[in-house]
Amino acid sequence: MFTFGCHHGGMTAEPLTETSDETVPPERFLDRELSWLAFNLRVLELAEDIEIPLLERAKFLAIFGSNLDEFYMVRVAGLKRRIATGIAVRAASGGLPREVHEAILRRTRELMARHARCFGDDVLPALAKEGIEILRWSELTDDEQARAGKLFDESVFPVLTPLAVDPAHPFPYISGLSLNLAVVVRNPLTDGEHFARVKVPPILQRFHALGEQRFVPLEDIIAAHLDKLFPGMDVLQHHTFRVTRNEDVEVEEDDAENLLQAMERELMRRRFGPPVRLEVEETVDPHVLDLLVRELGITANEVFALPGPLDLTGLMGLLDLDRPELKDPPFLPRTSRELTEVESATATDIFAAVRDHDVLLHHPYDSFSTSVQAFLEQAAADPNVLAIKQTLYRTSIDSPIVDALIDAAEAGKQVLVLVEIKARFDEGANIKRARKLEEAGCHVVYGLVGLKTHCKLSMVVRQEKDGIRRYAHIGTGNYHPKTARLYEDLGLLTADPAVGADVANLFNVLSGYSMNTEYARFLVAPNSVRTGLVARIDREVERHEAGHPAAIRFKVNSLVDEEIIHALHRASMAGVPVSLWIRGICGLRPGVPGLSDNIEVRSIMGRFLEHSRLYAFGVGPTTEIWIGSADLMHRNLDRRVEALVRIGAQHHIDELNALLDLGFDPGTASWHLHEDGTWIRHHKDADGEPLLDIQAHLISLHQWRRGLV
Repeated sequence: MFTFGCHHGGMTAEPLTETSDETVPPERFLDRELSWLAFNLRVLELAEDIEIPLLERAKFLAIFGSNLDEFYMVRVAGLKRRIATGIAVRAASGGLPREVHEAILRRTRELMARHARCFGDDVLPALAKEGIEILRWSELTDDEQARAGKLFDESVFPVLTPLAVDPAHPFPYISGLSLNLAVVVRNPLTDGEHFARVKVPPILQRFHALGEQRFVPLEDIIAAHLDKLFPGMDVLQHHTFRVTRNEDVEVEEDDAENLLQAMERELMRRRFGPPVRLEVEETVDPHVLDLLVRELGITANEVFALPGPLDLTGLMGLLDLDRPELKDPPFLPRTSRELTEVESATATDIFAAVRDHDVLLHHPYDSFSTSVQAFLEQAAADPNVLAIKQTLYRTSIDSPIVDALIDAAEAGKQVLVLVEIKARFDEGANIKRARKLEEAGCHVVYGLVGLKTHCKLSMVVRQEKDGIRRYAHIGTGNYHPKTARLYEDLGLLTADPAVGADVANLFNVLSGYSMNTEYARFLVAPNSVRTGLVARIDREVERHEAGHPAAIRFKVNSLVDEEIIHALHRASMAGVPVSLWIRGICGLRPGVPGLSDNIEVRSIMGRFLEHSRLYAFGVGPTTEIWIGSADLMHRNLDRRVEALVRIGAQHHIDELNALLDLGFDPGTASWHLHEDGTWIRHHKDADGEPLLDIQAHLISLHQWRRGLV
């Protein structure tokens, strides 16, 4: 699955916003960290929803856990660094770092307990009723225990390494997110007790199948055979535990000339980050817990005691079961109609279609593989294509995008690839891709010093009868064929000369020494995204005050930037209606009388990750709409290269306006943000009937348009 935010949604350890109480009244802002936890609660509410297919609910339990892991590895780790350095400047929401950390721990404790109850009291019994059982060792039959024992001897035992703790063996390093057994053994000859740690191998299946849809946690199999790991010793007790560490990476700018080597060194350091959370099974012996707390250097309030099994991210594997009745109905993306409207010699001639008209793509409803991927594959094979330029932030391990770029280079085309090796948790994979591309003859660059390249751009330069023509793709999501089936994103394929010139100019900035900051249909961070959006917000205020219709509607993943929020406050105070569709973090407090009472905030979540960024100014057909890679966060607006493109075709403006209309319609299921920071789910009407599921509706709409229903 996709993750809602996390590793694939991208957090940052950027400093908490620092401000003084005199310049920014804290009541204007919601705390960003607590807002993120509220987002993950919405994920949990999907897991709790009995009307969602059962295996999808198990998936949302796994997503909740994975999201929280990344939140602690990055955000909480960054907060602890600030506390350790003694920085006591308040965040925009008014909280000191220590106060925010304490609030996070309190809220996390509540959410993790609720997560465990949802699994143990609800999803686990429901799975059992469907014949899918996750059992503990004592619940297995004798035959199953025997088969598990054979599995242990043949596949598990050879990869285990028990590590003792005694004067000759210091407490071992516990890697982040690893599942471990804390074991206490006794020497029958000396009667001395000793502590040992056994790591549960992450390379092995988390929940092992023992027969027909009956599973047992791997740690239970290991625990039942500890006597084989400690022969001659008496095994007194064992307890499962799991540590979360600071796994953010930082590369000093002095290392920029050797960024590849610097990142490789930093990835090695990541393994030894300080701990930020300790999870233990609630049955843990107090003395063992004291030892873990002391040796790990963690505080008591960072310990989370939970019913087992720990680490429910492994529930994602249940989606592989052949139980279609317990999953969302299958959905196969189809080729965009706009790519098949032009007759050509081939089934889908991307260049012929884009030369005729701009193509607006809405993934996953429009297929990524037959549009963006096909665009690059056709470019690689086309003898008339002279050059390809491409940004890569995240992509799949076996990416057909990378293969197409390699094919193009080997065919003698000029290929420039900007690989962002600082893409969080994809750093190592991106280093490998960069070297693979270089070996194939691609020109590989790593962007600008001090900035991450987050824009989603592709450009093909083609020799045609009437001269050179540039074809471009600008997207809101990564060039990742797998997540493109799970993430909702927008993209524009165009041969418009103005956009082509903008893309070419931006690539020259990224790969050379160009200082160009002027663009025709682009807003580019860090130079012009914030200022461009604020100017358009203020323009809507002017329109409203002049008696003309005005409106502001955004669809983003996160809203944190204070300057943008201040501008939206100004619009609200002037009477301009502001509608915000936000998947994750929202630092704006809506509904404050005289400040934000003309602002509504909605969040929509479902089978697809709502990931597109869309900015609309105005009413009806005169609306100006921009799409692109930038969220409204400090990192996006100040420390990343981001690009927004203005939509040119009127029917595309109408289509995106219709999407926004649907998202903010009272009859559409969504969460509503209230002034106190709580999100209230609205998914049924007054009669208890379900409100419109926008994603299911769009699936049906796209199928109807293609005559499939």
